[in-house]
Amino acid sequence: MARELLKGNEAIAEAAIRAGLDAYYGYPITPQNEVLEWMSKRMPELGRAYVQAEAELGAINMVYGAACTGARVMTSSSSPGISLMMEGLSYIAGTEVPMVLVNVMRGGPGLGNIAPSQGDYNQICKGGGHGDYHPIVLAPANIQEAVDMMPLAFDLAEKYLTICCVLLDGSLGQMMEPAELPEMKPYPHPFNQPWAVNGAIGRERRILTSIYLEPLEEEQVNLRLLKRWEEIKKNEIRYKEYYLDDADYVVIGFGSAGRIALSAVRAARAKGIKVGLFRPVSVAPFPYARVEELCKKTQAFLVTEMNSGQMLDDIRLAVRNRVPTRFYGRLGGVMPFADEILAEIEAMVKNPPKAEEDAAQAWLQRALAAVQD
Repeated sequence: MARELLKGNEAIAEAAIRAGLDAYYGYPITPQNEVLEWMSKRMPELGRAYVQAEAELGAINMVYGAACTGARVMTSSSSPGISLMMEGLSYIAGTEVPMVLVNVMRGGPGLGNIAPSQGDYNQICKGGGHGDYHPIVLAPANIQEAVDMMPLAFDLAEKYLTICCVLLDGSLGQMMEPAELPEMKPYPHPFNQPWAVNGAIGRERRILTSIYLEPLEEEQVNLRLLKRWEEIKKNEIRYKEYYLDDADYVVIGFGSAGRIALSAVRAARAKGIKVGLFRPVSVAPFPYARVEELCKKTQAFLVTEMNSGQMLDDIRLAVRNRVPTRFYGRLGGVMPFADEILAEIEAMVKNPPKAEEDAAQAWLQRALAAVQD
């Protein structure tokens, strides 16, 4: 198929439809409204289920019900809306049914604004809702990657009976880029999952629940979820690397921050600085092992995010003070420019941080000093 000029949110919605989406339930919130709008037109045209719920709480519980039938189901929202869905997400995880969640992040905390941010990293990558569970989280850096992730997200959710989240920010949702959409999958999606509740005719009843009043039984459920998470960590690590073959320094960023950092890395290369980029694509499970390997060949890391250093904590777990690490973040919906990250690369090379230095605290002191000036 030919590439088309596509808007991020609309491309994601159409890619989900072509991946065999049976049902979509959502509620409007900027900057992801185009997902909802696209679904409202396309899903009824195709005879599939679409409901704009009365609120995010209603939407996620409709998703829960549809997921229990074996349907391919998804919802989308943005930061405050995702917060409202957290109870339902935990119920879905505890019931062990698959669903896809799209989070187009915006500035916060609180109601915040409608500008792009990466402030939801901890919220979704570390479980979010109550209890012990781990969603799969994929972070695209361009529209083609986001399009390609939609069928993958459904496949992973169904393979591991879990939540798979596609995590992006408002800039990726709103920008337009050339991208190629996948072919339309045959429809309807077969509702014949061996665990689904779809009418007990000629078989034993199936009961899907997330309530286990006996603690030992609840413990076994938790252990089953953890065993599945171990399989995911073994099989589903994804990342992209750029210019790392001879790199003395490594920049690490995900999503839009990683995309902008690539421009900075190329500019630094043009100045003769041997620097490369490591961009996690699966931010949960996180590619700890690869970061540990990079510790053996790099002189220092620069971590850049559109938050105050949430992924940085995962980098710390991998690095364990073996390699100096510098951090650069922008907050509240402010996107970094490539020349800002280039300046950080040059500062790192000129005056490398100490291995034991707290990268987030050092960045905060520089940021606060700049505000005071």
